[in-house]
Amino acid sequence: MLTTAASDHLAAEPRVPAGPGARPAGGADLPGGTGDLLTREIIRHRPARLIGTLGPQGTSSEEAAGFLWDRLHGGAPEREPQVRLYDTYEQAGNALRSGEISHVVIANAYARINEFYMDTRIALAAAFVLETPPYGIARDLDHQVPAVPVVATHPAPVPLVDQLLPALYPARTITLTPSTSAAARAVRERTADLALTTEPAADRYGLRFISRTRTIQMVWSVFVTDDAQQHRAHRTRRDPPGPR
Repeated sequence: MLTTAASDHLAAEPRVPAGPGARPAGGADLPGGTGDLLTREIIRHRPARLIGTLGPQGTSSEEAAGFLWDRLHGGAPEREPQVRLYDTYEQAGNALRSGEISHVVIANAYARINEFYMDTRIALAAAFVLETPPYGIARDLDHQVPAVPVVATHPAPVPLVDQLLPALYPARTITLTPSTSAAARAVRERTADLALTTEPAADRYGLRFISRTRTIQMVWSVFVTDDAQQHRAHRTRRDPPGPR
């Protein structure tokens, strides 16, 4: 089941299939085996019931969450991933802290991921490497792109705009969106002329790539609630310090 806090009407739609760079579910080719070891640890102690991450559908984060679900359930493809998508990583973090979801997956390229590492209410449970789907500059073929286009993009992959933007457009204006999928939607809604987006998102919004594409070798962090911290807090409340 795929659900999204922002767009529940998407719940019945199938999960975006793994991109060409996605690792096999067994993950045997993760560098140095580190990802395997950490994932086995959360298999043992943290059964996944619902994984949260950044949406809407078509984001790299959604694909990474689906990949993690497959890993945590032995790569059984017949079991439908339980992934919930949020408008921001922060909303997913709040859902984790409230117990709404069991795990949250965040791209290490996200500028504010440090806040998750510093939060004593949650803990890093695992990390894994997963290549993103192809990124490229996409347009709506029914829209006339001006000489100086507005390019929508998530903040993290902004450097890719100048790498991938065709020479036909020597100047451009950047507008930031909450996700790569939202960037594609901005073109469909005519609030941007071009989008730096992923292949699944471009397909979802009927856009066509006008540039070469490239993937990103990404580290993904998996956070869970810090039960040890909560246990310590509970004990402190239950067993107040004795007289000195």
